[in-house]
Amino acid sequence: MNITEKIEGASGTLLIEGRLDTTTAPALESKIKSMEGSIQNLILDFTSLEYVSSAGLRVLLGAQKYLNSIKGSMVIRNVNKDIMEVLELTGFVDILTIE
Repeated sequence: MNITEKIEGASGTLLIEGRLDTTTAPALESKIKSMEGSIQNLILDFTSLEYVSSAGLRVLLGAQKYLNSIKGSMVIRNVNKDIMEVLELTGFVDILTIE
C-alpha cells in the first residue's frame, strides 16, 4: 500500500493505493493518528485502492469516530465497485460519507 498525503489548512487528503488489509492497515492508522490535532476534515481518496479487509474497515471506523468526536468530517471518494460492495454488505455505507 502507498499513501500520499496532502494538507491544506484544516483539511487533509490521503490517496490510498493498493491493498488495505491486515498487513497495511497499521500504516494507515498511524498516518491518520499523526494528522490528529492538525486537521478537522479528512478526505480518503480510494481511486487506486484495490482491496479492503476487516482490518482496513476497523481503521476507517476509528477515524470516523475520532472526527465525529471533534465535530469534524470524513469523506471517502472514488470507491470502486468491489470495495463499494464490501461497504454495503458490512453496513458501512450507513456510517461513512461516501461520494
